Amino acid sequence: MIKAISISNFKSLKSAKLPIKNLNIFTGLNGMGKSSFIQAILLLRQSFQQGMLEDQGLTLKGSLIELGTGKDVFNQYAGKDENIEIKINTEEYNFYWTFGYLPDADILPVERKTSYTEILRRCGVFNKDFQYLNAEHIIPQTTYKKSEFEVIQNKQIGKYGEYAVHYLSVYGLDNLENENLIHEKSKSKILIHNIDAWLNEISPGVKLIVEDIKGVDLVRLGFQYETESGYTNEFKPINVGYGLTYALPVILTLLTAKSGKIIIIENPESHLHPKGQAKIGELAALAAEMGAQIFIETHSDHIINGVRVAVKEEKINPLNVNIQYFERGGDVEVHESKISTIEVDRKGELSHYPKDLLEEWSNQLLKLL
Repeated sequence: MIKAISISNFKSLKSAKLPIKNLNIFTGLNGMGKSSFIQAILLLRQSFQQGMLEDQGLTLKGSLIELGTGKDVFNQYAGKDENIEIKINTEEYNFYWTFGYLPDADILPVERKTSYTEILRRCGVFNKDFQYLNAEHIIPQTTYKKSEFEVIQNKQIGKYGEYAVHYLSVYGLDNLENENLIHEKSKSKILIHNIDAWLNEISPGVKLIVEDIKGVDLVRLGFQYETESGYTNEFKPINVGYGLTYALPVILTLLTAKSGKIIIIENPESHLHPKGQAKIGELAALAAEMGAQIFIETHSDHIINGVRVAVKEEKINPLNVNIQYFERGGDVEVHESKISTIEVDRKGELSHYPKDLLEEWSNQLLKLL
């Protein structure tokens, strides 16, 4: 398990060290460094997968993320002799890397690093126990692609969730590994029934239809709605709307969480009604309590409040929850992230309420009075 991550001189993160718990929620106004923290983690994984991290450096362009060149990621207020530095502290080991500055290169040379062999692969950032969902999820369409490599070999659904439907066609009838994630209204323990049950929190009565298309490398997704006498005719995703398709890979990712797995999800609240957002927060809390380490970047009060309610209802230990609030540092001459850790007590109350956290509803209401 990761216990802390430190990042220095990367974009607006001049010097940041965060304690890492099971559930880590990054929130705050736009442009304050939330995405940058996640990007640093993704760059390490990307560089490791490309075989570059140990001897060559940090690769800024790859399958996970593309960030340009050194001048795009190096903190502009860093000193001449300073480097980008990233540290990951686990329960057993401490890893660190420093990378030199080459303004026009898309590979930043490794200057110093810890010595490691296969030990590094025990951390979920670097092995198959990892899932990243970009803010741009799959859109409603008639058919979806398959991937033997991602789904069968690695049990991944793609950074956009583009292989979520294929994953369900392969593993949808398997029982959930973690019974505490089973929805109370699910028809059984199998994955597809629990996808249906959690989607019902977003769109009541919905049921998924997943089917391989014979002879082509595609799979089909459809939706039906429960009626008093059975179900409606099948609807194509393009006739249902963005919310269900967008939420599908989020729910799938959280339902397949397991101890030691690293899960990163950007903006899971997009296209969802506030009730659905709160339920995603609850599900994330349940998955984290099972031992997964989850990072969620969000602007949603409802996601945060869903987690707070889960704490109060004893679905997750408050000691397993971190809310990290990102804002701009006090020096107006320097654009630097300031990060404060907000703790949650057993009643779901927060240790403090930074400016602009959970207060916009009240701000707008006061204007109406």
